[in-house]
Amino acid sequence: MPVPYDYYRIFYYVAQHKSFTKAAEALDNNQPNITRCMNNLEQDLGCKLFVRTNHGVSLTPEGQRLYGRVSVAFEQLRLGESEIRDHCSLETGSISIAASETALHLILLDRLAAFHKRYPGVRLRITNDYSTPRAVEALLRGQVDCAVVTTPCPAKKSLRETPLVPFPEILICGPAFAYLAAKTRRLRDVEPCPFVCMGSGTSTFSFYQRLFLKHDLTFHVDMEAATMDQVLPMVQHDLGIGFFPEPMAAAALADGSVTRIRLTESVPQRAVSLVEDLSRPQSVAMKALKKLLLAPAGRPEP
Repeated sequence: MPVPYDYYRIFYYVAQHKSFTKAAEALDNNQPNITRCMNNLEQDLGCKLFVRTNHGVSLTPEGQRLYGRVSVAFEQLRLGESEIRDHCSLETGSISIAASETALHLILLDRLAAFHKRYPGVRLRITNDYSTPRAVEALLRGQVDCAVVTTPCPAKKSLRETPLVPFPEILICGPAFAYLAAKTRRLRDVEPCPFVCMGSGTSTFSFYQRLFLKHDLTFHVDMEAATMDQVLPMVQHDLGIGFFPEPMAAAALADGSVTRIRLTESVPQRAVSLVEDLSRPQSVAMKALKKLLLAPAGRPEP
């Protein structure tokens, strides 16, 4: 039978303190039990480990050899404990986030700045080249700690989706299509126009495909954007018209580089959501970030 791990722990303390009595005090144990365990260890190993005197104990050559090995193991355990304590105190650690461009601009950048100010030792890794479905898949594979993305999100049993901030999207156009903004249009009126949008397989494409289907129309994308932030400059350069988050279009609307096309049909609001995998444990750093993300607007400090 293998030697019980606790015997080596007791051996380490006895060797450190050179006394059964002091080792018992350090371990919150009693001296007879310590003596019994060390007698058992010597019997299991078939050699003497201690020389007992009236002033305590000293190690035999065999005991010194064993102590050399055991002390290294216990020092490694202490280092591990220290690293875990640092992690739990938010002095170190890391968080990996899959984020959409819209999420970055509408909430994430401000909240991450506040988080970094409070916990400068925690490293943040942001990946923003994911569509919502790809971000969710990365979360399920354990490649990221969380996803902060735009709705709609794929429904998965192990995932929890928490809306963070709602936002409206509007239809915008560049100078070549400004005539469309002269009056309120129906979706049917703009259906033949070239559209700029993220491609199939993204939550944005699915959202507008469903919207058009609801009105017995077909949504087609003439110019595919890899990320949402590419849509605005493509619209500004008259490559097509496109739906875009209203808060992110404010500056372009103000300087006249794009114009809003008002629609008869209402476009449902979308939201930036935090998506977590409930099947995986969360680090203390991730829990602190979540608390900050869920804080009411205007109070970003966790």
